[in-house]
Amino acid sequence: MAPRRQLGRVRRLVVKVGTSLITEPGTGPDPDRIAALATELAGARDGREVVLVTSGAIATGMARLALPTRPRSIPDKQAAAAVGQSALMWHYEVAFKRHGVAVGQVLLTAQDIGDRTRYLNARNTLLALLRFGVLPIVNENDTVAVEEIKVGDNDNLSALVASLIDADLLVLLTDVEGLYTGDPAADPAARVIDTVETVTDEITRLVYDGTGAGAVGGMATKLQAAQKAAAAGVPMIIASGRKAGVLGRVLKGDAVGTYFAPKADRLGARKRWIAFAVTPQGRLTVDAGALQALTHHGKSLLPSGVVDVEGDFSAGEVVALVGDGREFARGLVNFDAGELRRIRGAKTRDIATRLGYKSFDEVIHRDNLVIL
Repeated sequence: MAPRRQLGRVRRLVVKVGTSLITEPGTGPDPDRIAALATELAGARDGREVVLVTSGAIATGMARLALPTRPRSIPDKQAAAAVGQSALMWHYEVAFKRHGVAVGQVLLTAQDIGDRTRYLNARNTLLALLRFGVLPIVNENDTVAVEEIKVGDNDNLSALVASLIDADLLVLLTDVEGLYTGDPAADPAARVIDTVETVTDEITRLVYDGTGAGAVGGMATKLQAAQKAAAAGVPMIIASGRKAGVLGRVLKGDAVGTYFAPKADRLGARKRWIAFAVTPQGRLTVDAGALQALTHHGKSLLPSGVVDVEGDFSAGEVVALVGDGREFARGLVNFDAGELRRIRGAKTRDIATRLGYKSFDEVIHRDNLVIL
């Protein structure tokens, strides 16, 4: 008998479903699959708050517009999403009404998550819906989102939502059993990995292209979601949504799918926002001494440690820090790009000489810095 996982008490749950689970190519939403999903989610609400993150709006619109292939241009994608989103929500309304569950639509873009005020507004809206007993149904707002303001896929969006509302568990329901040791279509010996403690380079090398034609994500984006969830202290499970009762088994702690463990030292809400909710507006390359001081000694970043400045950003925006050829941290910068180019490599006492004034000693204070 398979061992049970110790999930703790799951009071707040986020479930993400992929396009292939709820739609059929060319015909759009599958009422039977959506009905089965609604039954499972209604059951999961017993003593819990549940948020659904759904894909499928563009696929639904494609079917309604008789488009043979996924649109390539932004306007065509937006048109398909506009047609598909209302139709998809209608199917969810019908399915959940059978269980006496009210649903509410929440459409988000990366701007809604990246702007601190809008991030908090989104959180308050979701929590208010849960307080009213409503099941929020979240999707990216593809009707208005362009590439610059897109999260890009609902795997990462679901992890951001889980972090946003302090969920106790994130479940990604997909059309595969979990993370495999290889491509099961090519390797008969490939098996599902039961537990991943940390998403390492070795784990990411296991990814193969298992993305369906109507989907955006794949296993690579699911591993990105796992990293975001882990940093937020949220365990994540990838499991097959094709199997009846899978969500109930997950909540019992049965060993189904692949379990991704959370980090023990959960980041605070503000640092989670800095680390994952905001697209960095620039990059700062630091020297070996600064890399060591930041990663091992909890220090702030000083101008003397900055080697190179990339991008055009303002003070107060999030930038990525690069050392030894890789991004290792993100933080809120105290100077704009032009100022930093003038003071990079300088001692703190020389900031005023180079700028004509001194507003801060630190480029990034350690309270506004997140080591990834």
